[in-house]
Amino acid sequence: MNMLSFLGETPTMALRKAQEECGEDAIVISTKKISSKGKNSKNMYEILVALEDEEEAVLVKQRIQMNSTSDDKKIDAQFYDFRSEILQMQEEIKKVQKSLWEPKSKLYDLVIPAEFIDIYALFEKNEFDEEMMYTILKKTIHQLPLNMKSNEEKINNFFRLILRRIIPIKYEVPARPHQRKVMMLVGPTGVGKTTTIAKLAARYAYKMGIDYKVGIITLDSFRVGAVEQLKAYTNIMRIPLEVVKKSDDIVEALLRLQNCHYILIDTAGSSQYDVDKIEIINKYQNKLKDINIEKLLVLPANIKRTDLLEVYDNYSILGINNLIFTKLDETKSFGNIISFSYKVKKSICYLSIGQNVPDDLICADENYLIDCFMNLRIAQK
Repeated sequence: MNMLSFLGETPTMALRKAQEECGEDAIVISTKKISSKGKNSKNMYEILVALEDEEEAVLVKQRIQMNSTSDDKKIDAQFYDFRSEILQMQEEIKKVQKSLWEPKSKLYDLVIPAEFIDIYALFEKNEFDEEMMYTILKKTIHQLPLNMKSNEEKINNFFRLILRRIIPIKYEVPARPHQRKVMMLVGPTGVGKTTTIAKLAARYAYKMGIDYKVGIITLDSFRVGAVEQLKAYTNIMRIPLEVVKKSDDIVEALLRLQNCHYILIDTAGSSQYDVDKIEIINKYQNKLKDINIEKLLVLPANIKRTDLLEVYDNYSILGINNLIFTKLDETKSFGNIISFSYKVKKSICYLSIGQNVPDDLICADENYLIDCFMNLRIAQK
């Protein structure tokens, strides 16, 4: 549909011009008064008409242009191209649609202002916990100063600050010269415990800038090839490996590694629902009640927050101290990591960002996780 505008000193004059040029078939869209700013100028009236026939519209436009260049007759008409306006309207409609808060729970009634739409979309793409997202957005919308709400960079920096405050991180503290750290890695099958053990062993033995002695104990005699995989790693790194098949033997294994600064214990993976296998791990650690063991729950970053919570609930009988997240390179959403860690009040100590041993293991850092969150991909190391 093509739009044409005609001006006249009265609505009747403007309409007559429209009919003379466009005929009786022209559809009148609107009539409005245009006030003049000059002292001696007259007010004008604008008639906006539409022509459905494309060819007829082209002929009318050509005729008006020819007449407008003639000295003896000038047509007071203006051509309108509404494509840009329509596109702008479509963008505004999209913004309104995005701003409607449509959570699963009807308890929430929050309308997102236009300035926060991009951040809101980012939280959703990262599969952030809905309750936490609602609380964060509501407080921010009501408390953020007006002069900051209009600045996209300031809004992003403010949300970065909020995320930095809620991400629990345990920073790495190297072992003292005469200290012994015993760390037990637990978690479901297939999360990468054995590979993470190898990465940690290489880090402590060769990448800390201190000549640490490192030993590994494996309790994983269930999985085919588990011991052979660790033997391959320990042979390359020239560190001792103890294979323990009965809970009574773990004390002796620790005694054989008593000169090590770091002792890493690999455990058998199992489904979070296989309570019997988790209880076997508990029997092993009960033999070491007098030894301070840091229990690290290894979790994949590429599963839902509800699944993470189920894994944690079932493994919590072991007395989990901290978290390691693997497979960050296999996901584009990181809200589950942040909201889950905050919910269970357990700190993240390491992040596995690939399969390469030992390079693809980094110390947990809230700024790194925020970069992943904001860019929807793993950040550069």
